[in-house]
Amino acid sequence: MEYLPVEVIGNILSGLGAARDVVVASATCRKWREAWKNHLHSLTFNSNDWPVYHELTPRKLEIIITQTIFQTNGLHYLSIIMDDVDEFCAAPVIAWLMYTRDTLRQLHYNVRTSPNINILEKCSRQKLEVLTLAHNTITGIEPTYQKFPCLRLLTLSYISISALDLSLLLTACPKIEVLTLVNLDVVMSDPQATMELSSNSLKDLYVESISLDKFILEADSLEKLHLKDCTLEVFELVGKGTLKLLRIDDVSVIHLDIGESAENLEVVDVSNFTIMWAKFHHMISKSSKMRRLRLWGVVFDDEDEVVDIETISACFPLLSHLSLSYDLREAALQYGLQGSFQLENVIVLELGWTLISDFFSHWVAGLLERCPILRKLNIYGIVSETKTPEECHSLANLTSFMVLLVLHSVACFSCSLKISFFSSSSGGIQIQVEYTRSSKLFDAL
Repeated sequence: MEYLPVEVIGNILSGLGAARDVVVASATCRKWREAWKNHLHSLTFNSNDWPVYHELTPRKLEIIITQTIFQTNGLHYLSIIMDDVDEFCAAPVIAWLMYTRDTLRQLHYNVRTSPNINILEKCSRQKLEVLTLAHNTITGIEPTYQKFPCLRLLTLSYISISALDLSLLLTACPKIEVLTLVNLDVVMSDPQATMELSSNSLKDLYVESISLDKFILEADSLEKLHLKDCTLEVFELVGKGTLKLLRIDDVSVIHLDIGESAENLEVVDVSNFTIMWAKFHHMISKSSKMRRLRLWGVVFDDEDEVVDIETISACFPLLSHLSLSYDLREAALQYGLQGSFQLENVIVLELGWTLISDFFSHWVAGLLERCPILRKLNIYGIVSETKTPEECHSLANLTSFMVLLVLHSVACFSCSLKISFFSSSSGGIQIQVEYTRSSKLFDAL
């Protein structure tokens, strides 16, 4: 160890992450202390890493953090996450930020202070590339003064900010590529809760637990869009057709419009979502490059609506992964599987049920017949503890269908069948069937 260069030791200490571990390791010898002082690049204070953090008073914590940070030179990464810790005084926190601002590249900050600190003012006009803020208030953005010329990734969680300030903040980040917004308290200046964001460089947007009347995003370079657990009346995306991934999870939205951005979509993942299939399909129908389509736990706005698999086959010829789970009705067999179409490139098929019925096994068999090169089949479903006679009959039919799967898995070359049973959080049993094969499946069905 004595022959290790101090730069290498500094990299080793930086890899430890947690400040307590770094301090203990640096006490090894004089050379390690020198590495800590001059070659340490990363430091993390997290109240969840060490129970003692919760036993110390905020004043004690301030002293420990101050002494630790002030013994370093040239920090690139600083993370201060103080969950469930009382408020700190503003002065020492400002001192930490001012001491490290010239060299810092990444800042992860979750500290409550009294009074509130304008973090953006302390960190702007520097070389910061990644900024994560939580449980704070942001006010009075001045884009001409508070610029972030190098910022690529911005995460705001449990932040109180006005729609105007958020828009101005995005304007102050000319190179931003990834934006994450989680549970924001968006302050509106007018009765209609409208938020308009614009960025020419943004490539990835994740939005979770936000309620707005209208959300308009103008992003010419956006490639990934993920909306989760949001309540929106209107969501509009204005772009130039660069979107490749669209993920919607447990979102309530009356009007969803991604305009011309759907042409290059490769992945569409929709779950726990109420959709008008005809309108939704029209929105994504031009996505000829689609490779993965997932409609899981979706509810149709019109009970008579049916997912037309033939249309999916025609519109998405490159589709290789298909996942479907929704309330099956007789129309799904009569109209959803009509025609002699083939899902020629589908190699992974995932199917699920929410309410077990006799339609399910017929639906699975019909889809299998149309997947000539299928390699893997996953089936997910839940059987409730309390079953009606109809459910018992359907379960018996499904069991017979699984027996057929077993028989054919033995008959096919390099085939395997895996059936797993799990306890369901809502009661009953969750069944997962995994079928893997390399030759044609279900020739006899």
